[in-house]
Amino acid sequence: MTDATLTSALAAAARAALDRRDGGADLVIGDDDLKLERPRNRDHGDWASNIAMRFAKRVGTNPRALAEEIAAALAAEPSVKAVDVAGPGFINITLDEAAAGALAAEIVAAGDAYGTGEQLAGRAINLEFVSANPTGPIHLGGARWAAVGDALARVMLAAGAEVTREYYFNDHGAQIDRFAMSLLAAHLGEPTPEDGYGGAYIHDIAAAVAADHAEELAAAGDDRAARQEVFRNRGVERMFGEITQKLHEFRVDFDVFFHEDSVHEDGSVEKAVAQLRELGNIFEEDGAVWLRSTDFGDDKDRVIIRSNGEPTYFAGDIGYYRNKRDRGFDECLYLLGADHHGYVGRMMAMCEAFGDEPGRNLQILIGQMVNLVKDGQPVRMSKRAGTVVTLDDLVDAVGIDAARYALVRSSTNSTIDIDLDLLVSRTNDNPVYYVQYAHARTRAVHRNAAAAGVDGAAFDPALLDHASENELLGQLREFPRIVGVAAVEREPHRVARYLEDFAAAYNRWYDNCRVIPQGDADVEPVHSSRYVLNEAASQVLRNGLGLLGVEAPERM
Repeated sequence: MTDATLTSALAAAARAALDRRDGGADLVIGDDDLKLERPRNRDHGDWASNIAMRFAKRVGTNPRALAEEIAAALAAEPSVKAVDVAGPGFINITLDEAAAGALAAEIVAAGDAYGTGEQLAGRAINLEFVSANPTGPIHLGGARWAAVGDALARVMLAAGAEVTREYYFNDHGAQIDRFAMSLLAAHLGEPTPEDGYGGAYIHDIAAAVAADHAEELAAAGDDRAARQEVFRNRGVERMFGEITQKLHEFRVDFDVFFHEDSVHEDGSVEKAVAQLRELGNIFEEDGAVWLRSTDFGDDKDRVIIRSNGEPTYFAGDIGYYRNKRDRGFDECLYLLGADHHGYVGRMMAMCEAFGDEPGRNLQILIGQMVNLVKDGQPVRMSKRAGTVVTLDDLVDAVGIDAARYALVRSSTNSTIDIDLDLLVSRTNDNPVYYVQYAHARTRAVHRNAAAAGVDGAAFDPALLDHASENELLGQLREFPRIVGVAAVEREPHRVARYLEDFAAAYNRWYDNCRVIPQGDADVEPVHSSRYVLNEAASQVLRNGLGLLGVEAPERM
C-alpha cells in the first residue's frame, strides 16, 4: 500500500463518515486534513491521523465517535492489519507486513523518481539567489545562498514546480564605479581609493585587464575617465566570469542572468511607475515621484524618481519585480542576506501596491551569517581577499560536498558555525561523511550480495518483519513527504536532517539483518527480500543527496 493509496482510503472513509452528518457534505477535505504522521511510539502503529478531531466540532459530534467510524472503514482495507482509536480521537493505522514491505520494491521500480510529487504542480516560480555584486569573489554569505538556493530549486522541481534559477547581475550604480576606480588605482600603483575595494584579487584583475586589453587602454591615452571606463567594462566582465565559473564548479548554474541596467534601458521602470500611477498609488512632492507605500504597511513612503529625474535604487527593484511578473512568473522568490532585513517591508508594500499578494506573488527569505571555526577558533581572514572568507576558501578547506551539505543542513533563519576540522574528519560526528558513508555501505552490500549470488528474484515483502526493518521501511515511506514539506515550506535543510536520521536507521538495520547468508548456508528468500530493501535504501540516500547537490559515493 503506497502513501497515495492509504491517503485515498483515509479520504474515502472520512468523506463517508462526514456525509452521514448534518452539514458534513458541504465540508471540503484538504491536503492538510489528510496528513499522516509517524507515531512516536511504534507500538501504536505505522501511521496516525487526527482527521476526526479536525472535523468533529464542525459537524457537532464527538471526535472519538467520528474516529471510530472512520477507523472501521479503514480496517476493511485489504492491506491494513489493524486500526485503533486512541485518546480523544487519534486514528492509529498498522499495515500488514506484506503491504509495508512491498514499498521496498516500489522504490526500486521508481528509481530516481521516488520522492517526487505534485505539491507545487502548475506553479511557475522565479528563484533569485546569490546575485553577488561583480566587485569581488563570493563571500560566505553568498556561498550559503548558492548552496541553499540550488537545493531549494531542486526540491521545488521535485515537488512539480516550474523553477527558473535567476541571477540579478548588478552592473549599475556607485558600487561598480568604486570597483572601476579601485582597478585603475591598482594598475597605476596608487593607494586604494576611499570606499574602494582592496585585496589581492583587485591587483590580479587589474593586471589581467591591462594585459588583455592593452590596445583599449592605449587608445584612452592619458584620459583618466576613459581608462577607468575600460577597467569598468572589462573588469566587471572578468570578475563576473570568475564568479559564474566558481559557482559552476560548486554545482550551481543559472537559467537567467538578468542585468540591472536592462530595467532602466528597456522601459521596465517607466512601465511599472505608469501602472502604479494608474492604480492611484503614486504621488508627486518636492519635484520627486513617490510610491504611497504607507498605504500598504511600510513605515514611510518611498521616493522612486528623484527631483533631478534620476531613479532611485528602489525604482530598479520595482521595475525588476514587475518584469518578472510580466514574464509569467506566479511567484517571485528572493533569497537575500541578513543586511537586507530592513528592505522586506517596502518590497512587500510594493507588491501589494501592484494588486499582488505579499507572501505568495512575492516571497523573501533572509539568510543569517556563516561563521567558520578551525582549531576551536573563529576564522576571520582570507588568503585571497584579505578581509573576508570566500567560497573558494571554504571549498579549499573541506571540499564541495562537505561545503554544500554544511551550508544547507541548518535553517536559513539561524546563524551557523561551520567546524572545518569536523567536516574533514572521517567520523560519524561529521554529518556529510555519515550520510555518504551509509550510501557507500549500501553499494558494498550490493557488490557483496552479487558475489554471493543474492538478488531480488525471490522477494517476499512479508519476510521483512524484523523491528529494524519496520523502522527502516517507515523512514523510506517518509521521504516523499519530507521532500514535499521542504519544497512547500522553502526549507531544504529538512532533507539533510531526514538523511541523517535515515542513515542511522539504515545502520541499525545493517547491524541486525544479514543480506548475505553466513558461511556455506543457502540463499533463502529472506536474503532476497533484504537485498531489495538495501537497494531501496540506497536509492533514497542517492535521491536525497542529489536534492542537496551532494554526490553519493560508491566507495569510501
